[in-house]
Amino acid sequence: MVDKPVRTRFAPSPTGSIHIGGMRQALFSWLYARRHGGQFILRIEDTDQERFIEGSLNLIYEAFDWFDLDIDEGPRQGGEFGSYVQSERLELYQQWANWLLENGHAYKAFETPQELAQIREEREKMGKAGYDGRARNLTTDEIAQFEAEGRKPVLRFKMPREGKTRTSDMIRGITEFDNSQLNDPVILKSDGFPTYHLAHVIDDHFMEISHITRGVEWLPSLPLHWNIFEAFGWEKPIFAHLPLIMDDKGQKLSKRKTIEGGKSDVPVIVHDFIDAGYLPEAVTNFITNIGWNFGDNQEIFSREEAMKRFDLTDINKANAAYPIEKLESINQYYIQAMETSKLANLLKPVFEDAGYTVDIALMEQVVPIINTRLKKLKEAPNIAGFLFADWAKFEAPPAEWMIHKKSTAAESVTILQRVIELIESLEDFSPTAQYDAFKALAGEMGISNSVLFTPLRISVTGKRVHPPIFETLEILGKDEAIRRIKLAIDQLQKIVSN
Repeated sequence: MVDKPVRTRFAPSPTGSIHIGGMRQALFSWLYARRHGGQFILRIEDTDQERFIEGSLNLIYEAFDWFDLDIDEGPRQGGEFGSYVQSERLELYQQWANWLLENGHAYKAFETPQELAQIREEREKMGKAGYDGRARNLTTDEIAQFEAEGRKPVLRFKMPREGKTRTSDMIRGITEFDNSQLNDPVILKSDGFPTYHLAHVIDDHFMEISHITRGVEWLPSLPLHWNIFEAFGWEKPIFAHLPLIMDDKGQKLSKRKTIEGGKSDVPVIVHDFIDAGYLPEAVTNFITNIGWNFGDNQEIFSREEAMKRFDLTDINKANAAYPIEKLESINQYYIQAMETSKLANLLKPVFEDAGYTVDIALMEQVVPIINTRLKKLKEAPNIAGFLFADWAKFEAPPAEWMIHKKSTAAESVTILQRVIELIESLEDFSPTAQYDAFKALAGEMGISNSVLFTPLRISVTGKRVHPPIFETLEILGKDEAIRRIKLAIDQLQKIVSN
């Protein structure tokens, strides 16, 4: 039971397209907020300027627009708690960092990068990790001396050294951390920019965030964030650390291979799914199923159906496999269920990107004969592109393609000649009437349907993979079909004459 207004947030760094794990986090936060009549906030965490990638903000917006996830407050929408871009909130972070310093919860540290490297090396030899806190007890004179030398300090948070930090999580319950194993992290860098640890605590407080969803890889940082909230005396949000998504090797699914190593066959960032031709409804369904279960043995469900059932407490805390093999079947389901005109409009830019000029009326004729064969939108031009090519430039396919293994070139010529006669005689050119007539012709000629249909299919489409032949003939019309078959006969005659 939620007893206060629900306000969830997604706070990506502008470092490229959103990873599927991040999008799942956003979706879970959005579902939880919508179920409880709350608000969903988008916040851009760009204080790490070295990681900033130009154009990333547009990629983030494109992802939300593609998934059709409405945002209540954010950089585009505004809101009473803005700005929603961290680099525009530096004064606020510096104000509260100084408050921690003045109230004994933080301290200045002046080590150079070289000195920090030496400290790490010394501690590794001792079997320890992290900063040793040596600046924690600097005197006023020592601080003044460092500042006189022109050294710019960082601020480090003063973690408790004794006892345990006891935290709670909606998914993982109560977790205790031994304070003696925790280090004093940097919360404000020497350039005046905060680290994530400080900035998100301040933002979540002042934006009145009620629930925080994030990956379980952040769980080791929870005692730090917990203690920062404690130091400020602020009410803590409710945390929910989501399970990791694992690849087929049992390792955390990373987007690095897509960014650094070229395109991967396995989509791992949002724009991979867009580029591959998946539907947002299918991908939403797919990622909602990773770590959460709709119940009733039901794998296919709408976002609206999920919204009525979704609860963060129902998420499985075990790391989740990435069942990418299920995505194509889910996508195929949504393609087949989609209304013809909507699918036609989605396919139009796909065909145009493949170099075809698209007449939407023709596309609406083509959709019903290819939708059952599509697993992804990008497959459509390979199946039906010939219908949108310039018909006048159609060339007959290689003669070898049109000869059934139980037939010859001469016999294929005879078959196609009889096919032309039959097409000319048909008053009803519907697919059903065609099938009945061609089946009867095969019987009359004493050949199998396959022997007859092979030269017919290939001669008309010019392809080995194509939509159903009788529906294709209906779209092409008698005259165009006959013209193509005559071109095929000419091609076959070259073999016969040789």
